[in-house]
Amino acid sequence: MNNDSKDTAELGHDNASLSGNVSAKACTGFDNSEGTLVSDDQALWWKQASVYQIYPRSFKDSTGSGLGDIRGITSKMDYLHELGIDAIWLSPFYPSHLLDGGYDVDDYRNVDPRLGTMADFSDMVQAAHSRGIKVVVDIVPNHTSMYHPWFQEALNSPKGSVARDRYIFRDGRGEHGELPPTNWTANFGGPAWKQVADGQWYLHLFTPGQPDLNWKNEEVRQDFIKTLRFWCDHGVDGFRVDVAHGLAKDLDRDDLDDWDVDVFKPIPSDGSDPVYDRDEVHEIYREWRKVFNQYNPPRFAVAEAWVNPDRQYLYASTKELGQVFNFEFAKKNWIRDEMHDAIAEGIAAADKAGSTSTWVMSNHDVPRSASRYALPQIPSPGHMHQMSLDWLLRDGSGYVENRELGTKRAKAAILLELALPGSAYIYQGEELGLFEVANIPWDELEDPTALRTRQADSSKGRDGCRVPLPWVAEDGSEDSHHDGFARRGSFGFSPASTNGSELQRPHLPQPMWFHDCAVDREESDDDSMLSLYRKALRIRHDLKVFNTDFEWLPQDSASDIADGATGNHGGVIAYRRSNGWANVTNFSAAPIELPEGEIMLASGALTADGTLPQDTSVWMKLR
Repeated sequence: MNNDSKDTAELGHDNASLSGNVSAKACTGFDNSEGTLVSDDQALWWKQASVYQIYPRSFKDSTGSGLGDIRGITSKMDYLHELGIDAIWLSPFYPSHLLDGGYDVDDYRNVDPRLGTMADFSDMVQAAHSRGIKVVVDIVPNHTSMYHPWFQEALNSPKGSVARDRYIFRDGRGEHGELPPTNWTANFGGPAWKQVADGQWYLHLFTPGQPDLNWKNEEVRQDFIKTLRFWCDHGVDGFRVDVAHGLAKDLDRDDLDDWDVDVFKPIPSDGSDPVYDRDEVHEIYREWRKVFNQYNPPRFAVAEAWVNPDRQYLYASTKELGQVFNFEFAKKNWIRDEMHDAIAEGIAAADKAGSTSTWVMSNHDVPRSASRYALPQIPSPGHMHQMSLDWLLRDGSGYVENRELGTKRAKAAILLELALPGSAYIYQGEELGLFEVANIPWDELEDPTALRTRQADSSKGRDGCRVPLPWVAEDGSEDSHHDGFARRGSFGFSPASTNGSELQRPHLPQPMWFHDCAVDREESDDDSMLSLYRKALRIRHDLKVFNTDFEWLPQDSASDIADGATGNHGGVIAYRRSNGWANVTNFSAAPIELPEGEIMLASGALTADGTLPQDTSVWMKLR
């Protein structure tokens, strides 16, 4: 945050360096004085984009370190271009002690030396832009790393100091301050407060290595604006804002023990939560919008905000970030009514915001969709994906993972998603149909959730969707232990040794079944998930219209019988776009008649008489 790049000087911020600040309204569709969207043009690419999320440490290793890196991303830019995406979003690549997979940031304006240099980053941006691919980066404003210079200064400063005011320090309760200020449990387990040497406590909503920042502090606000400018000046087109709803906090109240700080919990729609989705957070993002609008074209951001759907629109306002993640798809089971509700809520929220919706099936925080859909589809009133989390806790046992069925449903789901108006966010490996790696040995896990949760709250964490990608099928073999993981080779994730030197194994173990999902194998199979993604993204690009009008078709209907997955009600989801592009998805056991029109793409084979079978989607051009 307060350490600038070691090998690249910061650019200036005069009007000339911002490329036409005064005329931005005419050429970009924004009124810079108000931050309001006023027209439709290419500067608003993000409103209908296909965005591919890269988890850098698990995408491609160019050095043999066992960690993916920036040059590895650059080396696969042709693959990304051929996939047909409009933008890449990079999860954190900043210097980090990896206490939370890079979301514990030591320095916000540099590249982790293990992943490359600022020069490597500039080369990657150039390679992306030359292929028409935009670049979006993660920004983590809720907390820093405990190794950030600011926090180290705070630890070595007295109570009430300027250094401590950048974070949230409080005196403890009890006779001698020996008890934490509240009874809160952190999101990754354990207390949400940690005591320091002089007796004070600091707040960390995630791990003790991620102290929460005090966003009432003006220095914090200004330093993040400096960070936004830094990356904009280095070619970044947009930002994904981590825990966007958590910055503003109200800890000066008497009812704090009555609240839960679980980031996934239901949140009230009146802004009354003490740590999440408070009204004051929007003052911060209105300041950020002023910065974004000083660039031509204006930059945008998408908020990770697990908030009440009634409040999502605030983050997506054209006077704030522009978009907010609609996580409803990522939460839902493969049940017609749940998926239908997700679409309806996403469309309504986007209309309310005056923006477009975002559609997220998977990301680095949730089990992979192919495995979620392969398990029994049982609604849970508690934590989302409770079935998947229980299955993971048992190393992939206890429930049957029907991979053939999971793949069929995942194929149907991606067509259901990609035809919708708005932006689709695709997590790396979903295009390969990867399943969750559920049986990673516990002593090889990295996720703090697995390390910090206990007893009834135990969770194996998120490493199963973060395993390094398989690129080459034949580059992987077991060792004498035969534990089902490739202990020799890396399926092309790391380079092959050329001089007999020992290469580091990938940072998480890759299962032997990756052989069947490797890129080189799927590229030669016209029925593979990769082939389906490429076809779908190409058609989506050709048929995409800025007009986001949407209507349900007559075939769209709920079922009144238990003819869907795992005895749930089935039915059909069917909708069309303004240009006649339609999607029909059948959740019921009985095949259905299709409307009149031309079939452009199907997620699976139709019946002999041309009807649509269960767990299958079709794209049509209606007559």
